[in-house]
Amino acid sequence: MDHRNTTQTHGGAAAATPGAQRRVLVVEDDPTITEAVAVRLRAEGFQVRTAGDGPAAVETAEVWQPDLLVLDVMLPGFDGLEVCRRVQAQRPLPVLMLTARDDETDMLVGLGVGADDYMTKPFSMRELVARVHVLLRRVERATIAAAAPRSGTLRLGELEIDHAQRRVRVGGKDVHLTPTEFDLLVCLANSPRAVLSREQLLAEVWDWADASGTRTVDSHIKALRRKIGAERIRTVHGVGYALEAPAPASDWA
Repeated sequence: MDHRNTTQTHGGAAAATPGAQRRVLVVEDDPTITEAVAVRLRAEGFQVRTAGDGPAAVETAEVWQPDLLVLDVMLPGFDGLEVCRRVQAQRPLPVLMLTARDDETDMLVGLGVGADDYMTKPFSMRELVARVHVLLRRVERATIAAAAPRSGTLRLGELEIDHAQRRVRVGGKDVHLTPTEFDLLVCLANSPRAVLSREQLLAEVWDWADASGTRTVDSHIKALRRKIGAERIRTVHGVGYALEAPAPASDWA
């Protein structure tokens, strides 16, 4: 069965709902899950196309130019990680990955190839829709920020964060961060040495207030540590995380 299809809007026009102008590509080889996710997103007003394997996903993303990708890890052809790499190479866009295994290694690899968030099956359809909205709002905020960027560079020892260019350097060398990782680092850097709870980080970076998402924060912190150095982010067990900084901490220049 070929799961590739185009959503047709009622009367040939998009519904007047918040998601009406947004395109979501759902990539999943299970037709039951595909249909359930697609129907729910359409009900929210999103335009939806689906793909059931890796090659079809990359081809559809290139031609259709979706605003967001809901992407299963396990796919025929080639897996979701490869899809994520290829799609992000075409054009950066937010990616919500779905995984059947509650395996942190898979999650970290997914975040490492450019995914912004992940959910483990079985998942709540309500939560999936909420996370889609959150990711798209983050893109809108980043677009607004880019139009009127904050000037200056924050220097914390060998760590440099250029807010205007959204670039990070460690020891003078560029470090590639995903948009989510960059926003997470900036959130921590705005209050160096202060401990921020997982719930605070989830609300600030993901605009998501449900405590069920705190493991997402943990996985992104681990991915961020791999890139900027584990010693730069301190874990306060039972509370949250703090960005280590030389004393006195530098301010945005």
